Amino acid sequence: MRVHAKNLRVYLDTCCVNRLFDHQTQARVQRETQAITQILDYFLTRRWDWLSSVILEDEVNADADSERRSRVKSVMEHVHHTLSIGTSEETRAEALENLGFKHYDALHIACAESGGADVLLTTDDRMLRLAKRHHAQLRVRVENPHTWLQEIS
Repeated sequence: MRVHAKNLRVYLDTCCVNRLFDHQTQARVQRETQAITQILDYFLTRRWDWLSSVILEDEVNADADSERRSRVKSVMEHVHHTLSIGTSEETRAEALENLGFKHYDALHIACAESGGADVLLTTDDRMLRLAKRHHAQLRVRVENPHTWLQEIS
């Protein structure tokens, strides 16, 4: 698969980074893992910018599985930009929660928006459904990594 888009700013939520270490028995999980691996390659070769946030760091640090936490942190060493949470992100997250997004999902979206991400990638079906329903109110595109990578290829 050859991807033609260049200089993209991509935000991966916690589900995406964790997907790499999920059991690979289901075809969907395998497809998403392959897509995320390809996206990470674009980050490593600096063709795309990996945007992250302190929210991702907080969620990863809260993982009780120390081995998984360590593996995810090793992948996160390649993040290009880590966004912090300020008043504008908190205010935006509150508005997103009023649309039905969970607290951390709303914070991920608010950070991706304030960081100028071209896309926020997630494997969370609930978040994807809500984002599709409320796409007009969002300032960032929210997509599944496999679906999005196929689309831009």
